[in-house]
Amino acid sequence: MNFKKVNDGLLDFLNHSPNAFFAVKNMKHILCDAGFQELHEGESWKLEENADYFVTRNDSALIAFRIPKKNFKGFQMMASHCDSPVFKIKANAEITIDDQYVKLNVEKYGGMLCAPWLDRPLSVAGRVMVVTKNGVETRLVNIERDLLIIPNLAIHMNREVNDGYKFNAQVDMLPLFSEKSDEKNAFLKLIAKEAGCDADDILDTDLFLYNRMQGTYVGENQEFICSGRLDDLQCAYSSIQALVQAKPKDSVAVACVFDNEEVGSGTKQGAASTFLKDTLHRINASFGHTEEEYLKSLTSSFLVSADNAHSVHPNHPDKADPTNRPYMNKGIVIKYSANQKYTTDAVSGALFRTICKKAEVPYQTFTNRSDMLGGSTLGNISQAQVALNTVDIGLPQLAMHSPYETAGTKDTAYLIEAAKVLFSSSIESIGDGNYKISF
Repeated sequence: MNFKKVNDGLLDFLNHSPNAFFAVKNMKHILCDAGFQELHEGESWKLEENADYFVTRNDSALIAFRIPKKNFKGFQMMASHCDSPVFKIKANAEITIDDQYVKLNVEKYGGMLCAPWLDRPLSVAGRVMVVTKNGVETRLVNIERDLLIIPNLAIHMNREVNDGYKFNAQVDMLPLFSEKSDEKNAFLKLIAKEAGCDADDILDTDLFLYNRMQGTYVGENQEFICSGRLDDLQCAYSSIQALVQAKPKDSVAVACVFDNEEVGSGTKQGAASTFLKDTLHRINASFGHTEEEYLKSLTSSFLVSADNAHSVHPNHPDKADPTNRPYMNKGIVIKYSANQKYTTDAVSGALFRTICKKAEVPYQTFTNRSDMLGGSTLGNISQAQVALNTVDIGLPQLAMHSPYETAGTKDTAYLIEAAKVLFSSSIESIGDGNYKISF
């Protein structure tokens, strides 16, 4: 495996994907370069066998799929998400302080570590809705320069900060934008200039802060990568790369990248939505398959829910489970939870282990300590719409939900290889709990 080539591509993707809108835009470029055809939900689909397609929803979620033949056996799928914990800029964002400073009003999106956002260059990216003579138009904007900073309070004014401090999002986490000037709505005008319109033409916005620090390699032998948004763009990027490299034969290969996982997935573009179900039904209907045939195909389908996992922390090894202790660069992590925060069971775990062995990539297992609550992911949420065998996996990382995270340089390539096997395979149900696997 060419680990350097894979990581260079990943870091370039991360550096140009400050939020979900840009991540989807960049994934579309990868797919178009590979010959995939873009579909639109509001138009009729005329799908063909031995063809490749993708569709987006809300410009922040994407499903790409490859159809090898008309009478396919099922769907081999990988799902991830493209949003990360971040600060969203509120409407009427400017706040003037003492007639000297202008800061921006923001609110938390998802559960982030607040402290790492302080004292580092930030900027703004997202989408604006612009009025046109025919209606409204979406335009993506990215202020590609160091624009903002959230300054810490000096230790002389908060001497107990190192003994533990509870950050107040409305007080501590507002970014400094500028000195006070006579210009009104300076921030909105800056956004309008980037969007190529007048400020009065902007009807609404979805704008977010992002960390300006570029991704890089660290470690004595550059064995780690550091970047913002590794959770979960590392898995999303891997799934798209694997899809374009795979060779599906008997099953439809599907890569799903949802939005809004960090806030519960309950949106039209989240894992709890009908996006995946709608897409699978339309694929099924395009080839004249009946509803019963669709339901039968789900029994011969498999979903890999790919969302990053916690590596054992070098400073806090006691926070990990005594016997399930994943490490960076040691392989893909299969995640288990007795309370079904993760969907993995003996069936789906066995199927994925078989895929990893075929791909000749290492894998590990993760469970939370029995006395600690863990997070959840999108696998169990998507089951409410499309019920099928699902395994929860991820790539091991440190500092999850920080604006700058750390992962291993080998694990992205491992996931790409495993996903290529998944997308190229068929898993055929031969009775409940028994499966024939063809690679």
